[in-house]
This record gives sequence, C-alpha cells and structure tokens, in this order.
Amino acid sequence: MALTIKTREIEYTAADGAKLIGYFAAPESAAPVPGVIVAPEWWGRNEYTEQRARELAQHGYAALAIDMYGAKKSTEQASEASEWMMQTFADPETIVTRASAGLSALAQQPEANPDKLAAIGFCYGGKVVLDLARSGAGLRAVATFHAALAPKAPAQEGAVQAEILVMHGALDSMVTLDDVAAFRAEMQAAKVRHEVLIFAGAKHGFSNPLADERAKANGVDLGYNAAAEQQSLEAMYALLARSLSA
Repeated sequence: MALTIKTREIEYTAADGAKLIGYFAAPESAAPVPGVIVAPEWWGRNEYTEQRARELAQHGYAALAIDMYGAKKSTEQASEASEWMMQTFADPETIVTRASAGLSALAQQPEANPDKLAAIGFCYGGKVVLDLARSGAGLRAVATFHAALAPKAPAQEGAVQAEILVMHGALDSMVTLDDVAAFRAEMQAAKVRHEVLIFAGAKHGFSNPLADERAKANGVDLGYNAAAEQQSLEAMYALLARSLSA
C-alpha cells in the first residue's frame, strides 16, 4: 500500500551561482528515510519528474526532483530543451556543480537520512547522475533510464562509490549500442559495480508516457514502451532496496 506523503518546493543555490528550485516529496515518517535525487530529462523540472519523486516517496524514500536550468524551467519544445541543455555543457563543471547542490539540499532535509543517498536520472538526467557518481559523490546507488552515457571524464578506479544500473532501449537511435559498449568498458576499467539492462523494442524515452506525443510534436525519435517502463522501474526499486536498506 502506498504511503501517505508530503511535498514542498526547496530553493537552493549552486556553487556557480545558479538559483535552483527542487520539488521535494517524502513519506510521513517519524524517522529519517533514505534519500534519492531525481534528475530530469532535457525538458527540465516538469510534472513527469515530480511524479517520479512522489512515487519514490510513496515507496518510502525522501526524493528531490532537482532543477538543472534554474527557476524550475521546463519546456515541451526540443529546440529550447536542447539550448538549455547545451548551456550546462558550456562549462564542464556545471552539471556536477548543480547536481551536487541538489544532493546537498536533499541531505539537509530533516526527512532524509544523509548517510543513505542515491540518484536516478532520465535521458539528460541520466548523464547528470552518472557524472555525479563519476565525481566521487557519496551515493550508494545510481539508476538511469535511456541515459546519455558519454562521460565528462572517464571514471577513475576508486572514485565511484555507487552501484550503477543503466537501463537502455535496444532501438535507441540517440544513444547507440556502441555507446553502451563503451560505457561498459569504462565501468570495467574503473572496477565499478554495474549492470546494464537492454530492453528489446524500446526507443529513447521509453519510460515517459508522453514520449510519443513529444516525438510527433518535435520530430525526434522517441517512443514510450509500457513493458520497458514497468521492468525498468522494478529493477530500480530492487537496486534501491538492496543498496539503501543496510
């Protein structure tokens, strides 16, 4: 049975000066619970990201949907999303700086246990949490859905604390199976605990029920896949339970 939850917005500032607004959800609990940041697709901190945070809270986690663009900006236009995303690539430190600020904001919430933290991310947000893990952040687990996998800099042995789960669509034309192979090689070289799940028949954006609508409106190769969504979420919750329970 889903837990009763509470939600609120949290304003925080990154080291680069960006004013960010996260969406926080947590179960009604007498004691702090494990925390999870939710990094958004390139569309920004929208209702989809907030929905995932609420679901995590209903499963017993304190979740913060983080803001990567500032002022909780979001869009339904691929051109605008691409512009905003590329702005975070201009300085190679921006992504980790802003994601770290989100993780710190989550850890400071009284509902969250700062010793039990994880991160999940979708599409662009998958890259965000992978780069955060590569930076040595204090994460126990990272799960990504149709993520961009190329690193800012390859993971170094001993840096990544998290167990990593990557979930990828076999028909993803934006992140190829060659990219997946390169990611696996990177993780193996750095001796990172990791698993990659490939979903047959799934395209980029498979976890988002609005993917087909966004694809049609923007002329981009996205596609929702209900089976892949369900299987990937089940795998994510299994990872979180395993990593954050002890």
